[in-house]
Amino acid sequence: MLLVPPVVSLNATKISLKSVPKNKVSISVPSQAAETMPRVATAIVYCEANFGDIDGKTANGLIRRSEKYEIISVIDSEKAGLDTGMVLDNKPNAIPICRDLDDALEQAGSVPDYFIFGMAPSSGMLSKHERGIVLEAMSHGMNIVNGLHEFLNDDPVFAAACIASEVEIVDVRRPRAKKDLQMFSGRIAEVTCPVIAVLGTDCAIGKRTTATILTRALNDSGITTVMIGTGQTGLTQGARYGVALDAIPSQFCAGELEATIVKAFEIENPDVIVVEGQGALSHPAFSSSSFILRGSCPDGFVLQHAPGRSVRCDFEKMAMPTPASEINLIETFADTKIIGLTINHEKMSDIEVSATITQYEQELDVPVTDALTRSPERLVDMVLTAFPGLKGKLAANA
Repeated sequence: MLLVPPVVSLNATKISLKSVPKNKVSISVPSQAAETMPRVATAIVYCEANFGDIDGKTANGLIRRSEKYEIISVIDSEKAGLDTGMVLDNKPNAIPICRDLDDALEQAGSVPDYFIFGMAPSSGMLSKHERGIVLEAMSHGMNIVNGLHEFLNDDPVFAAACIASEVEIVDVRRPRAKKDLQMFSGRIAEVTCPVIAVLGTDCAIGKRTTATILTRALNDSGITTVMIGTGQTGLTQGARYGVALDAIPSQFCAGELEATIVKAFEIENPDVIVVEGQGALSHPAFSSSSFILRGSCPDGFVLQHAPGRSVRCDFEKMAMPTPASEINLIETFADTKIIGLTINHEKMSDIEVSATITQYEQELDVPVTDALTRSPERLVDMVLTAFPGLKGKLAANA
C-alpha cells in the first residue's frame, strides 16, 4: 500500500507538512512502483455558474493543465452533465461537470483529497453562500485550496473547521513574511538565457495558457524551458517557480520576481525562461505588468490579444487597446522587444482567426498565431526567429 505523501502548503510564510486525512491514506500499487511513484492528490473544483467563462479562469486552467492535482470533476449547476473538455476546447477529456457537491462526491465514489475554489472574482472574496459550500466540503474531510485575496486560515470560523475536520487550508496567495521579502538587486543581469514575458492587452485574456503552451512546446522541441508563475492559478496548477505578485507589497514585487527567476536559472540551467504576465500595462486597474517588466527585464515579449473584445473585462466603458498601441507602450516603458502576437479566439470563428492572423502579421510585421487552435510549432518558430542562437539546441537534441 502506498501512503499519501504530506501536503506541501503553498503558504510562503511557512511550509506546512500536514498529512492528508486518514480516510484517504492508501491506494494499491505494485511494491516496486510504490518506491518511485507518489500518488497525485485528487480534487474537485468549484466553479458555480462560471466554468468556461472569464471569472472561472482558475478552474479552466486546472482542467487544461494540472501537475499538482488529479481533477475529478468541476461543480457548475448551469453546465451539469457536460464534459469539461468539450466546454473549453471542444475535445472530450472524461472530466464531468457536476450539479453540486453531493453530486460530485457521488460520482467520485470516495472523498477526494482537495476542494479547490476555482473562480477569480474581482472582489477576491468569498460570498456568504460560498463560505457555506467551502465549510461543507471541509466537513466531508476535504482539504481546501483557496486562491483568493481573503486568507481563510486567518478566519476563526475556518480555523475551527480545520481542527474539527482534521484538514488544512492552502492560501495560495499568502506572501512570505515582510522580513523575508526581497527588493530588486540587479542580479537579473546574471541570467544569461533569453527571458520571455507573455503580456496582454487585458486581464483574463489567456496569458497563462499561452505561457504554458509555449513552455511545453519549447521543451518538447528540446529547448529546456522553465515557466515562472505570477498568479494564483499558475501556482495552483503546480508551477515549480513563482510568486503571486498581486499579494505582495509593491516595494518588493520586482525584487521577489527577480529572485524567483534567478533561483530558477541557477537550479535548472534552462535555455529559456518564460514569465507569465498579469493584467495589462495600459490597464489602470492593474500594476502587475509594470512589476513583471521591471523584475524580469525580459529580452522579448509575446503579446496576447482578444480581437473579439470591444471593451475591457469588467470595465464596460473602457475600450480595448489595439495591439500596436500596447506594443508601443511596452517597448517605451521597458528595454524589450515584441517577438510575436498570440490570439485569444473568443467570439471568433476559425475563419476569422485565420484572417486576423494574416492581418496582424502584415500590420505588425511579427509572427502571429493562436496558441490553442494552431500548431505549437508556430510558437517555437516565433522564439527561434527572435533568438536564432537557440537553433543549435534543436540540432543537439535531434
